[in-house]
Amino acid sequence: MAEETKTQEQFLADFNWHNYEEGIDPVEDAVLEEFEKLVAENFVETEDDTVVEGTIVHITEREAIIDINAKSEGVISLNEFRYNPNLAVGDKVEVLVDIREDKTGQLVLSHRKARVIKAWDRVNNAHETGEIVNGFVKCRTKGGMIVDVFGIEAFLPGSQIDVKPIRDYDQYVNKTMEFKVVKINHEFKNVVVSHKALIEADIEVQKKEIIGQLEKGQVLEGVVKNITSYGVFIDLGGVDGLVHITDLSWSRINHPNEVVELDQKLNVVILDFDDKKSRIQLGLKQLSAHPWEALDADLKVGDKVKGKVVVIADYGAFIEVSQGVEGLIHVSEMSWSTHLRSAQDFVKIGDEVEAVVLTLDREDRKMSLGIKQLTPDPWTDITAKFPVGSKHTGTVRNFTNFGVFLELEEGIDGLIYISDLSWTKKIKHPSDFVSVGDKLDVVVLELDVEGRKISLGHKQTQANPWDKYEADFGVGTVHSGTIDEMVDKGATVTMNEDIVAFIPSRHLEKEDGSKLKKGDNAEFKIIEFNKDFKRVVASHTALFKEEEEKNVKAAAKKAAVADKPTLGDANDALQALKDKMEGK
Repeated sequence: MAEETKTQEQFLADFNWHNYEEGIDPVEDAVLEEFEKLVAENFVETEDDTVVEGTIVHITEREAIIDINAKSEGVISLNEFRYNPNLAVGDKVEVLVDIREDKTGQLVLSHRKARVIKAWDRVNNAHETGEIVNGFVKCRTKGGMIVDVFGIEAFLPGSQIDVKPIRDYDQYVNKTMEFKVVKINHEFKNVVVSHKALIEADIEVQKKEIIGQLEKGQVLEGVVKNITSYGVFIDLGGVDGLVHITDLSWSRINHPNEVVELDQKLNVVILDFDDKKSRIQLGLKQLSAHPWEALDADLKVGDKVKGKVVVIADYGAFIEVSQGVEGLIHVSEMSWSTHLRSAQDFVKIGDEVEAVVLTLDREDRKMSLGIKQLTPDPWTDITAKFPVGSKHTGTVRNFTNFGVFLELEEGIDGLIYISDLSWTKKIKHPSDFVSVGDKLDVVVLELDVEGRKISLGHKQTQANPWDKYEADFGVGTVHSGTIDEMVDKGATVTMNEDIVAFIPSRHLEKEDGSKLKKGDNAEFKIIEFNKDFKRVVASHTALFKEEEEKNVKAAAKKAAVADKPTLGDANDALQALKDKMEGK
């Protein structure tokens, strides 16, 4: 073999290319065939993207001279070998012919392009076979890391670094790790790798072993994997379980991070799981005794306790009297007032309060408390402070369709019925008369100590103007007025600021037979006055009807005293009056 190689090299060295091309030295056919055979066996085809192996024969300050058995030697910039500072003459390297001949007739080679082509071959092969590859984590990027795999920049998503969430990406930079090629986009030359995929298989085996051994009540050690507002996820060694926020502590907490922190190791107890054991419910507080069991055995109803307000609702506030032990103060037990308000009007979260134990059920672990019991009951001497007939000023707290609730003092509320608001005004709803927060003068009308009820009146603080109106607008009195409105079955006339009289339709008739209409001014006679119902009825027609009736009576009387009147004369006179009244 060495002799054959020497013969080939000698042949190439001794062959006179100039004489051959000029036709000076004819070459025998056998020699030409041997030469063509040598070229076919040893020369490299440089017209395609084939990667070939070359040998470094010389290194300058800027370039490496590479022999690839072509017509000429090739050159490669040393920048392409920065990753290999120990490059030396004689080293074998992979190259790609970039330019077949430059101006000087030399081949321009590329080691970088050759590496890329070979790298893509290796990446594609790793993707197809599932081969594990080594990669160098170069830097962080949005959503993950950039990894050098065979000289190709691949993307490592944050979710594919590990089976647990990663919070510090920088810890992986400049490290070499094992990866699995999970996706290749040939169109955009994108490669996605995963480190998580390598450990999932081992975890899956471990997970099945753990799930198969799970039992309710079992205590396991785990690591806090994730913290949310509603609970904590615990890694039990490949299997995740959830500790709900209510199972973290016997005391109320606003957020789980008040009890645990990320990566913390702790023991938890299995409370429940589904049929497939894929959803595991864990508990932390269950590993310690319930606080109610440590509650003072001497505590009883009537005792005073101190605690902190931990929860407020519209109906009351929960007070933590000791760690994990809470009592409810209902809003009705916050004040002696019967006018219920929101608990937020009395306390706020974090307040330290003192209260009296009203009920205590150790078996059901319930306790009710009261604040108002710390102050005297204002109803104790109610008859002395608010006797019937006494006058007071109170604050409007609320009203309903039937009346107004008035607070006389803290804990003492009274009711003013809508009929006791005004002597004269017809009030459809109390809100038409007063507003919440208004001050109102009242008189105590009734007092029910046992039922804790006070009946009040506002109109009674003033004289009843209808007593005077009864005399001024009595039946038979005549007043002038203008028709305000035409209403159903009649009309209305305003007599003064309090009295609006009703005129029935048949009492609107004038003497000439026509009827009064809106805007007409006339005199009216009061024909009905009801002080209790504030009802006044008047008539215009009654004015001239009454006159006619008087005339009839007068004529009859005159006829009776005339000198011997005849029956015919009297009848004639009566008929004449009758015809006049009937408009004939």
